[in-house]
Amino acid sequence: MKITFMGAGSTVFARNVIGDCMCSEVLRDSVFALYDIDGRRLEESRTILESMRAAKGSYGRIECYLGAENRKAALKGADFVVNAIQVGLYDPCTIIDFEVPKKYGLRQTIGDTLGIGGIMRALRTIPVMADFATDMEEVCPGALFLNYTNPMAMLSGYMQRYTGINTVGLCHSVQVCSENLLKSLGMEDKLEGRKELIAGINHMAWLLDIRDKNGADLYPEIKRRAAEKNAGEKHGDMVRFEYIKNFGYYCTESSEHNAEYNMFYIKSRYPELIERYNIPLDEYPRRCVEQIEKWEKEYNELRETGVKEHERSKEYASRIMEAVVTDTPYQIGGNLLNKGRMITNLPEEACVEVPCLVNGRGILPCYVGALPVQCAAMNMTNINVQLLTIEAARTLKREHIYQAAMLDPHTGSELDIDTIKKMVDDLIEAHGDYLPEYH
Repeated sequence: MKITFMGAGSTVFARNVIGDCMCSEVLRDSVFALYDIDGRRLEESRTILESMRAAKGSYGRIECYLGAENRKAALKGADFVVNAIQVGLYDPCTIIDFEVPKKYGLRQTIGDTLGIGGIMRALRTIPVMADFATDMEEVCPGALFLNYTNPMAMLSGYMQRYTGINTVGLCHSVQVCSENLLKSLGMEDKLEGRKELIAGINHMAWLLDIRDKNGADLYPEIKRRAAEKNAGEKHGDMVRFEYIKNFGYYCTESSEHNAEYNMFYIKSRYPELIERYNIPLDEYPRRCVEQIEKWEKEYNELRETGVKEHERSKEYASRIMEAVVTDTPYQIGGNLLNKGRMITNLPEEACVEVPCLVNGRGILPCYVGALPVQCAAMNMTNINVQLLTIEAARTLKREHIYQAAMLDPHTGSELDIDTIKKMVDDLIEAHGDYLPEYH
């Protein structure tokens, strides 16, 4: 079996996913093909993973492929392809995504999923992933493509609509959503045996139902404690607790993300909201700098002291591979096109996040039905941007980028149309060769 990792220079994430595979008796004998365009980062990943492989019994084999000229060889014969690329990296592209909008008074927190930052990230990433798909259709047409790169719904949706590659989008937030919520509210005693239903779109999938092991509805107590906590203290999840208050449901991704997925919280005319809801502006650039520094230190320590024992993470990737190979059922929250209306009040061309069964047949999405109307409405404000960004990437028409930005809830609530268009033009110019030519 062959498992190819695209963007293997994402060393920490590659270590988790491939390390998880090395923990599996089903997967550990695989060829692990590492692909990246950065030779130094690729070598760092190889060094770490070879040490892990030795610590795990030296099963399998690691191969490295550097540069686009070797991409097809990395993909050839792959059974599974894991995607974790970041086109343009922190410097220059994330810096551009934040600094250019700031000139127009538009502030962001994360900027990788929605908003003008998410739009630009999708536009520079989709062409690269389209090239991956072309190669895969030639050398591994039956491979399952596991996409971890953001913006999840835009990238996965493009692959699912416009390529022949079997694609599922995977995010970390579904697995930990209810666990983190209950722990934050002092309800740890309700964790064991709980049952839940989560559905919507990536980063805004709704915890629609949560019950304890005896079937009792936990939401009344969650709502009471969340309201009490927001009224009584500053903490890191105030926006999502406001979701519970105003929309009735909690959602999967963090408050710093969700602060910029709507028109409610980051408003230049109401600067007091930033303090009130404890919103960390420019959070993602800060994290990037911290992660780069942390990794340099960690890598040097690992070279000196050796690799620590890897414990299997909560990432879905290795569990999916096991389920497919052994035809053993496993449930995930996956991002797939809404074909057949798994969520009946969202459009079919939207990429939705729903419970999925995984077995030897692959990823099988489950029917959910209609979301509460207010939850579907919130999702649609994001889906509009996702679909228009995909359209821009497909047609190379600049007007669709304008429209995506105009309809983005945060951007449209802060800037007028002429300013939005000028900002988009400036962003396209600043990205240079990282973007195709838009007319």
